[in-house]
Amino acid sequence: MMSENYLRLGVNIDHVATVRNARGGDYPDPLRAAKIAQEAGADGITAHLREDRRHISDADIDGLMEVLSVPLNFEMAATDEMQKIALRHKPHAVCIVPEKREERTTEGGLDVAREENRLAHFIAPLRDVGCRVSIFIAADQRQIEAAHRIGAEVIELHTGAYCDAFAEGREEEAARELASLRDMSTFADSLGLEVHAGHGLTYDTVKPVAAFPEVRELNIGHFLIGESIFLGLTPAIVEMRRLMDEARK
Repeated sequence: MMSENYLRLGVNIDHVATVRNARGGDYPDPLRAAKIAQEAGADGITAHLREDRRHISDADIDGLMEVLSVPLNFEMAATDEMQKIALRHKPHAVCIVPEKREERTTEGGLDVAREENRLAHFIAPLRDVGCRVSIFIAADQRQIEAAHRIGAEVIELHTGAYCDAFAEGREEEAARELASLRDMSTFADSLGLEVHAGHGLTYDTVKPVAAFPEVRELNIGHFLIGESIFLGLTPAIVEMRRLMDEARK
């Protein structure tokens, strides 16, 4: 039985599919990566089915639902098409993210406050079929309050601004972003929301976020897939797990 202090690791396999799609064909297989990740200690698998299918495909989602023995966190935009796919599969968790065709990756959090009424109606059927609904947002009190009002059970705080500032040597900005993540984790927890975090986390940036006691799960993908080129996927995940556990002590 896991302790209350245990921090879950969700491994995002999107960019295994990115490499596959760069060449066409079936290799490397994201499902194989997902199976290796769960054997290496991942507590869940995250996959983002984008509207343009630039990496994960519908067939990948079908396969993941069949083979996984850990929960699937299905990332998606708030569109009718994606809602239908989620309602058909009924994954353990659905994370609603912003999505623009021209972006390289998810650039920021969802503006829940601006679309509160629409999103409340959008997530209700997902909750009705048993999916845990998460909203991917910036560490902003207004957005957290809106996510709470629409009935989300989970928020995932966007850690990208902190990670970018750290990587670029902007130490004061990184410290401010980290403080905001810490404060908003505490605030969200006080509302009864489960707090997750992710985006851009690396070995160098994970421990300060992992140390926040309110954070229950980290979702990490691009860095782990990149690091696996040099270390292998299992050692890359094992090292991330070690750093997370160390931060929790």
